Amino acid sequence: QVQLVESGGGLVQAGGSLRLSCAVSGRTFNMYAMGWFRQAPGKEREFVAAISWSGGNVYYVDSVRGRFTISRDNAKNTVYLQMNSLKPEDTAVYYCAQRRDRYYFTDSSDSRKYDYWGQGTQVTVSS
Repeated sequence: QVQLVESGGGLVQAGGSLRLSCAVSGRTFNMYAMGWFRQAPGKEREFVAAISWSGGNVYYVDSVRGRFTISRDNAKNTVYLQMNSLKPEDTAVYYCAQRRDRYYFTDSSDSRKYDYWGQGTQVTVSS
């Protein structure tokens, strides 16, 4: 059984910062790329960021590039999303996910390539 547990969400004012964490268990963590997605009310799930199995490659959606940083600590089986300069449009439930296949990073923005998902953590940014 693979389990992913997000934490770190909350309520912040525009311009503030949050760091999300995702603790993973059940498979060999350092063999799989990881991703962050988000979903706002009435919207479909949106890709945010992804990181390769060893952290050597990262990819961001244009709207967060330069503000958000994805990282991972394989010794702790944890992936992070540091969010700075938050905007109201960043308000959403944020989910972490693990790739279906080992050692793959192509199509990292495609949610269909991820098989395991956390329960989500709410991020609310006020004006």
